[in-house]
Amino acid sequence: MALTPSTMPPLGFIAPDFQLPEPAADSLLRSRDDCCGEHGLLVMFICNHCPFVLHIEDELLTFGRDYAPHGLGIVAINANDVENYPDDAPERMAERCHERGYPFPYLYDESQQVARAYQATCTPDLFLCNSDLRCVYRGRFDASRPGNDEAVSGADLRAATDQLLAGKAVSTTQLPSIGCNIKWKAA
Repeated sequence: MALTPSTMPPLGFIAPDFQLPEPAADSLLRSRDDCCGEHGLLVMFICNHCPFVLHIEDELLTFGRDYAPHGLGIVAINANDVENYPDDAPERMAERCHERGYPFPYLYDESQQVARAYQATCTPDLFLCNSDLRCVYRGRFDASRPGNDEAVSGADLRAATDQLLAGKAVSTTQLPSIGCNIKWKAA
């Protein structure tokens, strides 16, 4: 299992816009603004097969159910090359959403342009933006990884989200996510 850290772009960038299909909703196109909540937007780059994503998936779903009612928009995006990684194909994404009851849209970035615009490099790669769509947090979900003894809690993302929702400055002490590299298409 290759370990790839997130790039941690400078805070304060405006969340790039997108218009991507949601395979679990008959490929309905969703934009950044469609997904944004009253208090901001969490953009998560994930996929179906990554052991790092699978390791935190239950808690990610809990996080979505906990925070969406408080005005946080949440969206997951899969940008993997599905020709070489068919487990991440749109029909498999739809199956995963239905099987697991995803409480947020799970969109497909076939061109990989959205992942590049966010400077996403791994799964999971997380970007929390305020109501002005400025990135206030990017980094890890928590310290848990497959094979370590840390409990999956979402502590890092929860702390940042709680600060955002309370109208406080989000701590700039942030650690990179670590996961599988995004499976880029051959140039």
